[in-house]
Amino acid sequence: MSDRSVIQYVNSNNLLSDAKVIIESAQKTAFAAVNVALVNRNWLLGKRIADEELKGEGRAEYGAEIIKNLAKALTGEYGKGFTKSNLYSFYNFYKTYPEIFQALTGKSTSILSWTHYLILLQVKDSKARFWYENEAINETWSTRTLQRNIDSQYYYRMLSSQVKEPVKQEMESLTEKYQKEKLEFIKNPMVVEFLGLTSDTSFTESKLESSIITHLQKFIMEMGKGYAFVARQQHIHTTKQDYYIDLVFYNSLQLLSRLLIAPSQCLQSLEQCA
Repeated sequence: MSDRSVIQYVNSNNLLSDAKVIIESAQKTAFAAVNVALVNRNWLLGKRIADEELKGEGRAEYGAEIIKNLAKALTGEYGKGFTKSNLYSFYNFYKTYPEIFQALTGKSTSILSWTHYLILLQVKDSKARFWYENEAINETWSTRTLQRNIDSQYYYRMLSSQVKEPVKQEMESLTEKYQKEKLEFIKNPMVVEFLGLTSDTSFTESKLESSIITHLQKFIMEMGKGYAFVARQQHIHTTKQDYYIDLVFYNSLQLLSRLLIAPSQCLQSLEQCA
């Protein structure tokens, strides 16, 4: 059923199967209802803070004092979900989406989760944020997929690529595991120019990563004194897992210097890579 406010009833002559459908449908309905309420609550709190801020006639210290005092009072009564950081997030959410609830027709089909919106607030470019939001809704991106795509500058790579399908296919392959339940890449599209990628390139992450490593290799070699290039994608075997270090340099003063631009698994297990 498309209406998530209705719990699905089925009778297929298989009691166990039908019971599972009903239970899972109820869970989804409950989640959708709670999510809309949570997002609405945070938006309303942000609006109320913004309304109160107007009394300060634009004075930044007044707004900061409001949030500080409110956070202290609410945390004392309701717990740590109302810290200063969270209240600032509510405020920024309202300022970024001032008409999100007025624009709705009462249905919750276009509302993402609060975590989705927290991630979207990281995107300062309004066009990019709007694009990510629509893609997350239409393609049902998980929060980890959304975060990864923002981190990897997926929007800018799609925008810059004349051949978009390879970029999309790579993204879907890399985020498939997230959809069933990070590679933090380029933070600024201006880096593309530094990497020397032309406008007719398909900006896949593998090409961008290779280009970044090449530039870093040249940069470190130009540091001169004591550095010697040893290997690229150096294989390191441990009892738990195999790792690949992107760049390995020998330094006569520091014995062995290793620059890790490693996959997310390796970054999370940095001590094991050492």
